[in-house]
Amino acid sequence: MHRLDEIDRLILAELQSDGRMTNVELARRVGISAPPCLRRVRTLEEAGFILGYHADIDARHLGFEVQVFAMVGLQSQAETDLSAFERRCRAWPLVRECHMLNGEVDFVLKCVAPDLSSFQMFLTEELTSAENVASVKTSLVIRCAKDQPGVPFDVLEERLSITP
Repeated sequence: MHRLDEIDRLILAELQSDGRMTNVELARRVGISAPPCLRRVRTLEEAGFILGYHADIDARHLGFEVQVFAMVGLQSQAETDLSAFERRCRAWPLVRECHMLNGEVDFVLKCVAPDLSSFQMFLTEELTSAENVASVKTSLVIRCAKDQPGVPFDVLEERLSITP
């Protein structure tokens, strides 16, 4: 396992806030020269700390006016049935996130759609009729107060500074 030092954590924090910056700019921000910075980034990618680089798209600006969270209960929670549902979720374009939970709900799905009728069609023709789905409860998003991907590096740094 790759152990992260302070420079690695700084690189990750900077890339998380702006994945488009050049390696030269990244190196300047973390206080090292460009060649070792690039080597560190490649090592972080290979070790699985960096999963990819993505643009933050405004879904509503593109016409996806509806965002819904769907809480899904399954009839069976056998591993093969859970995996089958996860595969099905990965195939549905309107499902943008799928998280398995413990408790009363088996999965929560974050869905987007151009309009309410498109989501309703997905809900009735795909989701609720899918094999092993016992129940679906939906909540329409009215507005989003915070949508911040990634992790809070400042919390990690605080924890590391007090760990003996």
